[in-house]
Amino acid sequence: MAFGVVARYTCAPEDVEEVRAALLEVREHTLQEPANLQYVVHQDADGEPVFVLYEQYTDRAGFDAHTGSEHFAAIIGERVRPKLTSRTVTFLDVL
Repeated sequence: MAFGVVARYTCAPEDVEEVRAALLEVREHTLQEPANLQYVVHQDADGEPVFVLYEQYTDRAGFDAHTGSEHFAAIIGERVRPKLTSRTVTFLDVL
């Protein structure tokens, strides 16, 4: 069964451009992962410093491989997460 992830990231307004660039960079790496089916980055349409990610993998193991990757550690772990003021992640089974 496919595995979905919805992540909501909020950052300070002065960090929006840096977080946006990093999320678009990690998207390019993630789309090359064998188990990745989708990695869609959304930015709040009203100008709030909020990003929503929709990710889909072939299974939970594919997502775990993603979070264990070098690009995830370097971009999300080192560049994005330190800039976040809040983060929520929801895991989903795709029906």
